[in-house]
Amino acid sequence: MKNKQFWFIVGSQHLYGPEVLETVAARAAEMAAEMKKSLLIPCTIVYKATVKTCEEITALMKEANYDDNCYGVITWCHTFSPSKMWINGLELLQKPWCHFATQYNREIPNDEIDMDFMNLNQAAHGDREHGFIGARLRKSRKIVMGYWRDKGPLKELGLWMRSAVGVAESRGLKVCRFGDNMRNVAVTEGDKVEVQRKLGWQVNTWAVGDLVKEMNAVTDAEIDALMAEYAWKYDMNTDKVENVRYQAREEIAMKRFLDRVGAEAFTNTFEDLYGMEQLPGLASQRLMEQGYGYGGEGDWKVSAMTRIVKAMTEGMGGGSAFMEDYTYHLKEGEEYSLGAHMLEVCPSVAADKPRIECHHLGIGMNEKDPARLVFEGKAGPAVVASLIDMGGRLRLIVQDIEAVKPIMDMPNLPVARVMWRAYPDLCTGAKMWILAGGAHHTVLSYDATAQMLEDWAEMMDIEYVHIGKDTTMEGLKQQLLLADLTWKLK
Repeated sequence: MKNKQFWFIVGSQHLYGPEVLETVAARAAEMAAEMKKSLLIPCTIVYKATVKTCEEITALMKEANYDDNCYGVITWCHTFSPSKMWINGLELLQKPWCHFATQYNREIPNDEIDMDFMNLNQAAHGDREHGFIGARLRKSRKIVMGYWRDKGPLKELGLWMRSAVGVAESRGLKVCRFGDNMRNVAVTEGDKVEVQRKLGWQVNTWAVGDLVKEMNAVTDAEIDALMAEYAWKYDMNTDKVENVRYQAREEIAMKRFLDRVGAEAFTNTFEDLYGMEQLPGLASQRLMEQGYGYGGEGDWKVSAMTRIVKAMTEGMGGGSAFMEDYTYHLKEGEEYSLGAHMLEVCPSVAADKPRIECHHLGIGMNEKDPARLVFEGKAGPAVVASLIDMGGRLRLIVQDIEAVKPIMDMPNLPVARVMWRAYPDLCTGAKMWILAGGAHHTVLSYDATAQMLEDWAEMMDIEYVHIGKDTTMEGLKQQLLLADLTWKLK
């Protein structure tokens, strides 16, 4: 994350004279240097310039667009920066933009304040001029307000940076589909051309036979080395060693294949395993743990979103995983959802050390019992997110949840599982999710917040729906109706 830069650009004008501008530049450099030291700021803030003319702003925004190390710009108006000179540059800007409404001094100095102080410290004046031009241009931007040393605004700025990292990840993302979608399933489909135009994703298919060729090239020595890592990292709870070795062969081959084609996300389906003995279970879990996105049954949208959320939340430690709503516990007053999948849940969300187990999988064309990691998910606040194609537009649906330690052992359920309370409550939340069209596949994250995902959706110019503690059915119905009308006009 620290290799990713955000440019701190400060607005002023020549009216104030060189002495004031020198002071502005020195303070801006000081602020950037101090802010990037904060543990709340995941990336590097680089003071770039104090801009005073339309030409300076335009040149800098062009430079930001084409600098791959720049993930976004943060603007602040120390003094009064006339907004007309920002028009050309902001119209050209293609990177995420944050308007940081702050000021150098925390307090008004009662004895020192005079007109010279007022002229130098016009942040409140400059913010409103700067805010107007953002609104007038209808530019997507994040507005953070507060003192630049305080935890609140720094945390908000840091989370916005993570969302902006997700934008960059999205615009360069390649998804490798091993085979096609599960037959006759609607929600895993979508317009790949529109998604590439809107989000930047390149979604392409390779034959399962291409992967099998790669698997056949894996050596026993490579498998031995990976098996040693498995033994160190997980509890080996099976005597079917050859089945585990086969998953190691799949993992090595898939990683090699993905890296060669430049993909950071992938899908497969149990309906298309031609030439393979097992559906990749442990192999897919392991790749997700390394940061790759995954989608079951050919669901390329959730695969891409899993990768993007992992990129956004790098280093946060809570974990994010491909997830599926499986079944409900509907005892009155104790309503829970149980999330799992046939095999593939990322161990980054495990509460304890996962176990490698082999069990029969009574679906698909498996010749041998697939090996997989079995564990319970962590307890704590989290979100589940689903990206769906509404025909003509994309909708990101995010629901707040509270994951809990499963209320029962489920000794005969041989898969990883997470149990949670949905907000505002299970039944109301499920009705809202269904009303909005949310998929059965989601990204579950203990790190990403609804605000981070909303910021990402706004930067990508797609519809966003949030289901939380205070969401009402009446309010959601009105939001969806207005969204249908609004997006049809876009």
